[in-house]
Amino acid sequence: MTAAELNAIIVRAKAASYVGGGDRTRPSRPGSNDLSWSGGEWRYFDSYFGGTDFLGQEVLWRGFEPVWAMNYYGQVLRPDLIDAERAGATIKAALACMYGEGRFLGGFDWSGPHGRYIDTSKGNVASFRGREVIEVDGVEAYALDYFGGLVKP
Repeated sequence: MTAAELNAIIVRAKAASYVGGGDRTRPSRPGSNDLSWSGGEWRYFDSYFGGTDFLGQEVLWRGFEPVWAMNYYGQVLRPDLIDAERAGATIKAALACMYGEGRFLGGFDWSGPHGRYIDTSKGNVASFRGREVIEVDGVEAYALDYFGGLVKP
């Protein structure tokens, strides 16, 4: 499988789950919020804890073998400028646009009614690290750090 093919599957799974309001599953652990997607031989699972401040992990399996994963931690830094609902709406709208371009990594800048979404990252689908932020009136009001890549036996 090429990196481009893997990227396409990840984008498809991400677009169908959190951004697309996908299938919520029964919590896998006490207090977790879980989303899943499957397509052919692929299964994707996103499990996170929290709301305004949250921590999570996404995993993609081919059959029963995990092949890719990503961890993330996000938080509202300035609740006087943005709340979890507005941050979530901004993130979903911006990511829908990014996924529409067929990618989930790399410089992306989008402005909406609740702020400016900026995503920066280094690396590629095999190994990456990044940060997404929402600026409100030029002030960083929300931030999320993420990292991940291939999972090898």
